[in-house]
Amino acid sequence: MFYREAHRIEIVPQVVDALCGNGGYAHSVRKVHEVPMPSVDALRSVMEDIRGVLFPGFFGPADVRAATLRFHVGSTLDSIATRLSEQILRGFCFVCNAGDYQCCSDCEKRACEITSDFLRQLPDIRDLLNSDAQAAFEGDPAARSPGEAIFCYPSMAAMANHRVAHVLHCAGVPLIPRILAEIAHSTTGIDIHPGASIAERFFMDHGTGIVIGETAVIGRNVRLYQGVTLGAKSFPLDSAGQPVKGVPRHPILEDDVIIYAGATLLGRITIGRGAVIGGNLWVTRDVPPGASLQQGRPIQSAFEDGGGI
Repeated sequence: MFYREAHRIEIVPQVVDALCGNGGYAHSVRKVHEVPMPSVDALRSVMEDIRGVLFPGFFGPADVRAATLRFHVGSTLDSIATRLSEQILRGFCFVCNAGDYQCCSDCEKRACEITSDFLRQLPDIRDLLNSDAQAAFEGDPAARSPGEAIFCYPSMAAMANHRVAHVLHCAGVPLIPRILAEIAHSTTGIDIHPGASIAERFFMDHGTGIVIGETAVIGRNVRLYQGVTLGAKSFPLDSAGQPVKGVPRHPILEDDVIIYAGATLLGRITIGRGAVIGGNLWVTRDVPPGASLQQGRPIQSAFEDGGGI
């Protein structure tokens, strides 16, 4: 026992030197004087408080009453503003070349401005989420009320994070929107890139395994079932062989589209208004408005004594 312990003590300093040295990938080690990384726990807490002001009584304190509502919303928003601006600042400094946290005044100013603008958009975000809840109630016979969808449905949890993350993504905030998306992904099994554009009345029934790519565009009153993928078919490369970023490469779903479980749609294709895509289909071409795609029926043939072969 003493022999093993002695050898472990000798090895540890060597490993520390190797991990903290100049070798390996430069991006795997943060500079000592840089601002701390964004906090997943802090962002999870901020998101819960945002849900609490968007849907008071459903989330946050359960005893919120009409007489205390304005105080609750106002004080919570003040706390959200402070914590969110700090996380946005950390996101900017993560990619900023200024290096020193104390000297990055431009990042701090941008973080405050974006946070203020984000808070002004919260009523619009709530209206979108209310429309999503109504779509869930109308689209799922098991739902007893829109409130049940707000409180219980993974679709609503994922969309709350996405609607917030999308606003921050469009404002140019790095890293933070992706963290919010991954928080929702880890808890709901629904993976939506914050860059995806999703109109009102969007519902994901069950939801588990749904993947929606960065440049996907989803119209009004669209419904997806579990396991649907809106992905890219290929990745264009630049002259150095690196993937070209930001190229539209995911599907466009027009209004009133329904896509059933397990369907995979790839590339910059357009699914026309009111089209219905059956389960487990592989779609890589445009679908006209009002079309219904289903799997082909199996062909039944009988072969006797080698006939027909």
